[in-house]
Amino acid sequence: MSRRRPAALRLALCVALVVCAVAVADRTPAAAAGPGYWLVRSDGVVLNYGGAADHGDTGGGVPDPIPAIAAMRTGAGYWLAARNGVVYVFGDAPFLGSPAGRPLPAPIVGMASTPTDRGYWLTGSDGSISNFGDAGHHGSFAGSRLNAPMLAMASTTTGRGYWMVAADGGIFSFGDAAFHGSTGAMKLNKPVVGMEPTPSGRGYWLVATDGGIFSFGDAAFHGSTGSMRLNSPIVGMASNADGSGYWLVAADGGVFAFGNVGFHGSAGGEPQPAPIVDVVASR
Repeated sequence: MSRRRPAALRLALCVALVVCAVAVADRTPAAAAGPGYWLVRSDGVVLNYGGAADHGDTGGGVPDPIPAIAAMRTGAGYWLAARNGVVYVFGDAPFLGSPAGRPLPAPIVGMASTPTDRGYWLTGSDGSISNFGDAGHHGSFAGSRLNAPMLAMASTTTGRGYWMVAADGGIFSFGDAAFHGSTGAMKLNKPVVGMEPTPSGRGYWLVATDGGIFSFGDAAFHGSTGSMRLNSPIVGMASNADGSGYWLVAADGGVFAFGNVGFHGSAGGEPQPAPIVDVVASR
C-alpha cells in the first residue's frame, strides 16, 4: 500500500449557493491506474493497493461519515460521498455538484458515476436519487415504503440507467437497467451490503455481511466467504474488468479474492481508527 499526505480541503460556493466540500489538489493530470482497488474508511481516508493510484483523501477530518466511493473509469481520480451529501473529489475527478446544504429526506448511502466520468448519482437510504453532471434522473423510490433501507447503487454500462439494492437484497431497476433477480423474497442468514454489475450489464452479484454471494443473470459464481469465520463483517465488493473474478472487503480492511483476480494487499492486520465502508476497483 502507498500513502501520501492528504490533499488540503477548502469550502467552495456552488452555483446554486450550496456550500460543498471540495478537495484542492494539483490539477496536473493524474496517472491512470492498473488492476487494483481502493478501500475507503468512514473518516474519508483512502487506502490504495495494486495499480490503484493514490490521489489523496480527507486525512480523516470529516464532519459526517463517508459511506461510499466511486472511481473514474480511467482510474485517474475518485469521488467520496458523505452521509450529509457532501462530495469530495480527488485526482482528476470533477466536482459537479452535491445536495449538501439543503435538507435531505434520508442520509446518503451510495454513489455511482457515469461512464463518461462527467456525472454521478447519490442515493439515500429511502431510495431517493440526486443526479449531477450528465447523470440523468431515471426514477427513484423517494416517498415509497420500503421493506428494508437502500444501501448501494450501480450504473449501467450506458449510463442511461441504474440499480439500487436494499438490505434485504431487493433490487430496483431504473432506466435501461434490467432486472435479473433478487433475494428480496428469500430468508437470508445475513443482510445484503453491496452489489456489483457484470461488465455486460446483463447480470450482477449481491454480497451479504457474511460474504455470501448471490449471482444473477450472466454473473458467474467464483466463490464466497459464506462458510468462513470472519474477524469482521463484509462491507462491499468489486469485480475485475471482464467479470472473471471479484474482491470482497471487510470492515477491518481484510480483502478476499475469488476467481481470476489478484490479491494486492489488505489492511486486515493493521488496526484502523475507523472502519472500512466501501471498495472500488481500478482497471
